[in-house]
Amino acid sequence: MEVRIGINQSARELSFETEATADELSALIQAESTGIVSISDSKGRKFLVNREAITYVELGSDTSRKVGFVS
Repeated sequence: MEVRIGINQSARELSFETEATADELSALIQAESTGIVSISDSKGRKFLVNREAITYVELGSDTSRKVGFVS
């Protein structure tokens, strides 16, 4: 799933792919009212984001895109 996180005072967003579901990510971010949110991506990298600096979180779809021709 593709995730995009908007950060206060930053023109760029944090964008990455993760194996977590939308429900798991939503629960993780909502559980942290203050402090640091830790999210791992599909390549094994870990992102630490200050919860108070998050302006928005955009979660992509859980389904993968289909490639090929439809007959």
